[in-house]
Order: sequence, then structure tokens, then C-alpha cells
Amino acid sequence: MTDVTQPETTVPPRPIRHVDAPLKSPAATTGLLEVFRRRYLLRLLVRREISARYQGSFLGLLWSYINPLSQFFIYYVVIGVLFGLHQDVPNFAIHMFCGIIIVHFFTETFGAGTRSIVRNKSLVVKMALPREMFPVASMLVSGYHVLPQVVIMIVVCLLLGWTPTVGGLAALLLALLIIALVGTAMALLFSAANVFFRDIGNVAAILTNFVRFGVPMIYPYTMVQEKFGEYAQFYLLNPLADAVLLFQKAFWVGTTPDPAFYEEKHIPDNLWAYSGIAVVTGVVLLVIGQLVFTRLENKIPERL
Repeated sequence: MTDVTQPETTVPPRPIRHVDAPLKSPAATTGLLEVFRRRYLLRLLVRREISARYQGSFLGLLWSYINPLSQFFIYYVVIGVLFGLHQDVPNFAIHMFCGIIIVHFFTETFGAGTRSIVRNKSLVVKMALPREMFPVASMLVSGYHVLPQVVIMIVVCLLLGWTPTVGGLAALLLALLIIALVGTAMALLFSAANVFFRDIGNVAAILTNFVRFGVPMIYPYTMVQEKFGEYAQFYLLNPLADAVLLFQKAFWVGTTPDPAFYEEKHIPDNLWAYSGIAVVTGVVLLVIGQLVFTRLENKIPERL
């Protein structure tokens, strides 16, 4: 037999391609813009925060109704019934509930955001993701819990004869924007600082106690004007106070017997201008919070 051998086939070598690409760090890209670019991951984190908050809870989401309603009942009984104050403010319960919603949105964003990095330290250390995502997720979770309160407000106001207006809707959205900006900025600052000094969490809790009395919630803005006169304009430099007044403009004014009269009496004429200043202040605080967070970010995993 003849030995027939198959000829060996040779594979031509692949051409070598040179790609000039800059070297990048394996660490996650940081910054608030990167947080919202990874919206899918942000949604997962928000869902995780919501489910973890109500894990093992019998009432679940109902607590987002019960907590603000309990605060409303306490303030209304003490201020409105026992002290008998603000008899000249019609529907004072609505006036006060507007402040409770705004204050609750800010304090929950501020408090939960301050603890967000430490509370999620396992994810912060192990996963490559923007660490600003945790304070931002805390703000979104707080906003999620504000929605039921706004629904309660709308239903009650409709029963009292309130009619939605374009100006009221603009005031509502502007108030929520101010709180989202300021709350997220404070959460960024304090969440990074809380990693290095755990006392920061207690400082944040103390600051939130002053918030309830620094906004026209249990008292009308007219009392500030009467006490401080021309210096009351400095009171409006507080973005939280502007947000409460915007919320009262959106809801409470429309439930009064004479909306035009009570808006002129209890709502400042230059509220829109001060609200614009409040938005600018929120943006500036957010930039400062981002810069401080970026300076401290590389040391966070080590300290955790």
C-alpha cells in the first residue's frame, strides 16, 4: 500500500493591530452625572432600600402615611387646640400639613443620606460604582414616601373646594426641586464626613430639630413680618422656608374663603424671586457637596 499523506494546511497569521487607547483606572467613574447615567443600577438600589425598610413590617408602606399624620395630630392639638393660636388663619390644619410634608422630605433625605455610606459599607467596599449613588438613592426613596402625603393633601383640598392652577403646579414642582437639591447636597457632605467621624450622624439629627421651627409651619409668615419688620427678608433666604411657602401657595391658599386676600396677606410678594435664589443656592451647595465628596471618596473604603 502506498502511504498517502495529506498536505499540512497552514493558517496565515493574523495581522497585528495596534490600538492606541489611554489607560484607565479600574475604579468606578464618580460624580452625580455618572450616577444618573447608570439609571438601571440606581433603580435597583432604590428598590432595595424600599424593600429593606419595610422588611418584616406588618403595615409596610402604610407607615409613610402614619408617621406624618401622627406629627400633624400632635402639632395641631398642641398649637391649634390647646394654645388656640392662629385663629386668623383659615384651614390652619392644611397650612401646617404643607410644612410637615416639606420638612419630612428634607429631614428623611438628610438623615438617611447621612447614614447611607456607612449603612451600605459592604457594597461600597466590594462594588465598583459611584458612591454618590447612595445619598442620591436616599433622596429618591424619601421622594417616594412623599407621594402618598401629597395624595392625601390633594384629596383633602379637593373636598375643601380647592381648584388646581398652573401657578400652583409650578409652585409645587419648584418646592420639591428645592428640597431635592438642598437635601441631596447636605446628604453628600454629611455622608462622607460620617465615615470619618460617626458623631456627624448625631449632629445631623440635632440640625433637623431646628428645621421644624425655622420654617412657617406651626406659625404663619405674617408673624415673622410682625416681629422682624424689614429684616424678615433675611428669613426668606432660607431655602426650606421658601419651599414651605411655595407648598402653601400651591395648596393652602386655594382652600381659604378668599384666596386672593389670604395670598396677599400670608404669602410674600417676592416669593418667586427668593425661590429662584433658593434653587441657585441648592445648586451651589450641590457643587460644594460633590467637591468635598470627591476629595474624601478615595479614603472611604479604607476607613470603612
